[in-house]
Order: sequence, then C-alpha cells, then structure tokens
Amino acid sequence: MIEKTWPITEKLILNALHLTEQLYDQLTREADTLKKPLHTELINNIATSKKQLVAQLEQFNTQCGQILATEKLPNNQDGIKAYFQRAEAAGLRAVEAINNWEKIQFICAECRILNEQNGAGIELLAYHTKRSLHILKGKSPISNTYGPDGAAQSDPFTHSLISV
Repeated sequence: MIEKTWPITEKLILNALHLTEQLYDQLTREADTLKKPLHTELINNIATSKKQLVAQLEQFNTQCGQILATEKLPNNQDGIKAYFQRAEAAGLRAVEAINNWEKIQFICAECRILNEQNGAGIELLAYHTKRSLHILKGKSPISNTYGPDGAAQSDPFTHSLISV
C-alpha cells in the first residue's frame, strides 16, 4: 500500500517545506516591522498572509493524517517515523523526504519562537498605546471598577487633558 501513497507523500512534504519557509519569512518580516515605527497596514498584511499559510499547513496535517491512516499508523511523530521506515523497507528512496521532514520540524520550531517573540512585542505595543490613551483622556491607567464579566471597565466620567 505504501507504494501508492509514497509519491503523494513526497509531494506533500516538499510543498509543506515551501509553506514553512514562507511562514518563517513572514514571521521574520513581522519581527523587522515591529522594530521600526508602526506600520499598521504592513503588519495587517503580514498577519493575513500568515493566516493563509497556517491554513494551508493545517490542510497538510490533515492530508498526512489520512495517509498515515491508510497505513494504520498514528498521526504523530512516531507514525511518521514508522511510515518512513516502511518506505525504506519497501525499497523506496526516502532520504530526500526524510531530510525535508527534518527541515520542516526545524523551521517550525524556529517559527514558534519567532511567533512568541512577535506576539510579546505586539502585546507590549498594545499596552503602551492603551496607556497613552489613558493619559490623553486624563484617567489613571489603574482601573478600580470591573464589569459583570470580570473585565476592567472604562470610567465613563473621564475628561481629556488636551484639546485641539
């Protein structure tokens, strides 16, 4: 059975490698953009691109799961390793696909780190923006009131410190 799924698997892995490389590039672009003066439109474009790439990678994961299911293997790292072992045992040339899979794993780990760093940077920018707005509105950044959902509420009786 592996002889039928192997050509599809090779193509899927190669495609996933390209997708992960593109995702890494987008995350790197996002990190560089966050270091410069705020470019909201560019960050939004990057976010849209990242979402599309992640959706395609999720589709790849589903397709891999289907291939592993045809071989009655679990959809996890052990299942992938067993699949590669079966391919080699069947005399299929698996070296390139195995190397590509390892590259995917490495790039995904790097993407995870970059994404966490970028997320922290965006969270910090949002905090500074919120704090600046509180200063301009003339209210304390510390809120003493909370809504029914437990979230801090804005004081409805604020006044601007600056008028233009």
